[in-house]
Amino acid sequence: MRTSLGRTGVCWDNAAAESFFASLKNECYHREPFATRARARFAVAEYIEVFYNRKRLHSSLGYRTPAQVLHDHHNAATAA
Repeated sequence: MRTSLGRTGVCWDNAAAESFFASLKNECYHREPFATRARARFAVAEYIEVFYNRKRLHSSLGYRTPAQVLHDHHNAATAA
């Protein structure tokens, strides 16, 4: 019997999201007190845009940043 993604008990469908949220928790706000909800939202947005997308190397992307992958994709699309 084949199992499809999205069914209960299939762990692979949320692996990327689970990995991201684990990184967010451990690298951004673990043991970090925030004075307001707005400050917490700003910290999460800053983490994603400044660190996660531009500086953090991702093994699933060949140890490149998402920004590098996007840049390479745009260059390849322009050249084609």
